[in-house]
Amino acid sequence: MTQPVQAQYPTLDTVRNAVSRWVNSYRERTNQFARFGQCSPDDVDAIAKDLALSTADLRALSRKSPDSAANLQRMLAALHVDPAALAQHNPLVLRDLQRLCVMCADKQRCEHEFDTGTAAEHFHEYCPNAYTLDALVQQDAKSESASEPGSESTPATGAKAQW
Repeated sequence: MTQPVQAQYPTLDTVRNAVSRWVNSYRERTNQFARFGQCSPDDVDAIAKDLALSTADLRALSRKSPDSAANLQRMLAALHVDPAALAQHNPLVLRDLQRLCVMCADKQRCEHEFDTGTAAEHFHEYCPNAYTLDALVQQDAKSESASEPGSESTPATGAKAQW
């Protein structure tokens, strides 16, 4: 007995796969939020307080995907800021950068700028972290210019600075 031949429809397969990925992503997000929704309002307030966030920010962050701050790592690299040193020496700044990146409404613009190689030149136009990123870059620049024998590492990014 021979197997029936199935017709190939690449366009239909592409659409079906895209819809399937969206449904799975939606299920994942709503399931995560449903687990968070099982907490009492007092528990949610306590969690928000522990994380130094407002309850509204905590709820908004819980709806985002786990990789919502992925562009931050790319931006730090584009600006030559060491994320590991930042995490070690100033974790609260890094966490605030991550929070703003997660909540950013300009992710498509950011990704476009990365794709074209212009993120480091144009981030001031759209990035909610622009002010802090500028401060980190300026701190690194000052640290590098002040770098001499006997200098110490700065707490912000790990670059050399004279104390």
